[in-house]
Amino acid sequence: MDKTDLLFINANVLTLDNKNSRAGSLTVLNGQITGIWKTSSPPKGAINVTEQTNVVDLKGATLLPGFIDTHNHILMYAMMRGQVNCSTPPHKSINSITMAIGLKAKETPDGEWIEGYGYDDTLLHEKRHLTREDLDKVSPNNPVIVRHISGHLAAVNTLALQYSGIQEDISDPRDGHFGRDNNGRLNGVLYEPGAMLPVYNQIPKKTVEHMIEMVGKASEEYVAQGITTNTDAGVGLFFGSEEVDVHLKAAEQGVNPLRTRLMIMHQLLREDATYGGYSQEQLDQELRVRSRGLARLDSAKMFQDGSIQGLTGALRKPYYNNPDVYGNLIQDQEPFQEEVLDLHKRGYRITTHGNGDRAIGSILDAYGYALKKSPRIDHRHRIEHVQTATSEDLSKMKELGVAASFFINHVYYWGDRHEQIFLGPERARRISPLAEAVENKILFTLHSDCPITPISPLFSVWAAVNRITREGNILGPEQRIDVETALKSMTIYGAKMNFAEKYSGSLEIGKLADFTVLETDPTTVKPEEIKDISIIATFIDGRPVFGQEVLMTT
Repeated sequence: MDKTDLLFINANVLTLDNKNSRAGSLTVLNGQITGIWKTSSPPKGAINVTEQTNVVDLKGATLLPGFIDTHNHILMYAMMRGQVNCSTPPHKSINSITMAIGLKAKETPDGEWIEGYGYDDTLLHEKRHLTREDLDKVSPNNPVIVRHISGHLAAVNTLALQYSGIQEDISDPRDGHFGRDNNGRLNGVLYEPGAMLPVYNQIPKKTVEHMIEMVGKASEEYVAQGITTNTDAGVGLFFGSEEVDVHLKAAEQGVNPLRTRLMIMHQLLREDATYGGYSQEQLDQELRVRSRGLARLDSAKMFQDGSIQGLTGALRKPYYNNPDVYGNLIQDQEPFQEEVLDLHKRGYRITTHGNGDRAIGSILDAYGYALKKSPRIDHRHRIEHVQTATSEDLSKMKELGVAASFFINHVYYWGDRHEQIFLGPERARRISPLAEAVENKILFTLHSDCPITPISPLFSVWAAVNRITREGNILGPEQRIDVETALKSMTIYGAKMNFAEKYSGSLEIGKLADFTVLETDPTTVKPEEIKDISIIATFIDGRPVFGQEVLMTT
């Protein structure tokens, strides 16, 4: 009889394997799945249950692989938790936001920074961005920065501009621009990292110890949503290699129990940068050693445009609400594709942010250039968000073997405004074209992009299956996918995206014992109810990291 240290009985097991097999019981030993049976408990004599065996009676609850979120920003989210919430809801007007900033200013010593997050100009009564004048009125003695919900814009006050050395005659950077009023004066709105970084660089950094603590607290929310493997999709964007150190120490110290994947910003991989001389294999090995095996390299991360809602996503046709605006590519094509080629030849998987279809086309041209110059099988280069990909773009992705990570939550949170404001009805209905991705047999995943939207794999599954908008409309019903496919996009497809499908992503003998326990089977409830299913417990390596109460021994 085989030994076991964890036994699930009376379970509704969704293996999400190639056959979508179902089972009733499952055993684990030393962090690996050792047995799966269709019956509600293993056959008599099949296993050796001892006093050390945790026997978990799930009483019909659903056991499935731990969720894999392939794109979010857990460190950014962790650091935002102590900032002023400027989102809608609760704020419906600029006055409401500035009142909240003003209250923070009253309790903040003069000269210290005030940070806010989440304002959305299109949901505010005034239908405009915050400006320096708005913020100056309530905080004349403290520099203020309030991040836009998209993450690609921010609004600052005059003192923040002064602290950052940004003067009226400043030129726009290549990867961003400074907002100006009708008189050509800086209005305090900063577009994209090129304009935001001079301000970010003046904000006093938190200590590494503080950031580690905050990542630990954020990870508690992640595991409570059933996530077992998580990818931070832009490590080094604001604080350079120090962000890498935070992740590795959080893992090494056991503060963050998640299996962590890191998209390292491409600037850190350039010549004379922190990891300039590293190959993919060398960097991955260093990350694994320094994190006790809990963190690994995901990819080299690049950006080629901004956000649709910020009018900085690069489109082939103009924005619906502004026929003079197309958005901009962040990098010129020639240097962009040469950097892609360099990273590709060094063995890196490359991940590039592309929302607008013009950016997606540019990325595919760069990937195609690298693959022609240096052919490589099974590279799994990725495009992130892929929001407005055309049918031709998807066909090109299939041809090149490029994977997609779709920010499906856009459909709910911005779908109505994409239809009415940014893209118009025709383009809006096909954002995040999942059904076409399935048809083209493209490897894809879904993601939350937290903190841009709340962390919740089940919400992303719900959005993919229903495509319901905030106003209750169904946006592009022909792009909906079935529940099993949506679940796989957050499990086994995520494992494939991570080159980990041999040991993760589905419930099969020999694979890692990473589980999510759901109150209800998402394949049997009404599709509209999927997002409301409760997470009962989460296991990593066969150990409970959320919902320990289910381990009551029977």
